Amino acid sequence: MVGAYARPVENHSVPHSTPRTAAFFDLDKTVIAKSSTLTFSKSFYQGGLINRRAVLRTAYAQFVFLAGGADHDQMERMREYLSSLCRGWDVAQVREIVAETLHDLIDPIIYDEAASLIEEHHAAGRDVVIVSTSGAEVVEPIGELLGADRVVATRMVVGEDGRFTGEVEYYAYGPTKAEAVRELAASEGYDLERCYAYSDSATDVPMLSAVGHPFAVNPDRALRREAVARGWPVLTFSRPVPLKQRLPALSMPSRPVLAVMAAAGAAMATATLVWYASRRKSTKLRLGHFDGLAEAVRNARV
Repeated sequence: MVGAYARPVENHSVPHSTPRTAAFFDLDKTVIAKSSTLTFSKSFYQGGLINRRAVLRTAYAQFVFLAGGADHDQMERMREYLSSLCRGWDVAQVREIVAETLHDLIDPIIYDEAASLIEEHHAAGRDVVIVSTSGAEVVEPIGELLGADRVVATRMVVGEDGRFTGEVEYYAYGPTKAEAVRELAASEGYDLERCYAYSDSATDVPMLSAVGHPFAVNPDRALRREAVARGWPVLTFSRPVPLKQRLPALSMPSRPVLAVMAAAGAAMATATLVWYASRRKSTKLRLGHFDGLAEAVRNARV
């Protein structure tokens, strides 16, 4: 995959030191306690985007994800299933649903430890960048409320009718995350040896290896082994605390503000930083059905 997009958000940190530095955070199970995409499945069902059977499939996928039992192949099948599922969804409706339910779904599952780290990095003059495999329509509003300076996320192809086509324009996963970090460092002048990165998954070893200060957060078994072998610090985040109970610096915006943020998603595209597009042609990935999870659901009689 050779197309990457980083979107700046409206938050502003303290003036940058020279040379500039950044802290790169994976999102799911690193900053929040669940899968950001799967968490919205019930809301998408209530909005008429998915049916009851799809809700059950995503519930099972959430269980696999939280249990730490999803290997690379399972994550690939999960991606294919979720991407195929969203084919035909109206993008504006998705953004509206996310904005309306962000308070109830995401606020309670943000790790207090992660929010504190974000505050500390900003206080030290570092940019905070969320680098997530989840879709941009979900990650960008979360990045806004967390105070992130930029967001790198998976981007789906949107047709002329404003609906997802079922194809992936850019998949922020594995080595592609590391490429995004390096390209962003080159364009923004970050000194990667002085930068930080945090993740829970062994699939993010390339991203963690790209910076001078990598941290394994609630690591899966493979990442824990890798962290021990490389001498990387291991952190345990276990205290989800609503942002409104924290310092005002990370208090959650009101629902009307979140709705405006979602509506402004399209306008934000004009400020998009395009790394590779000027040099290489984006690859589009055709998506299939997620038969593995479906079969598991049937076997489990969910």
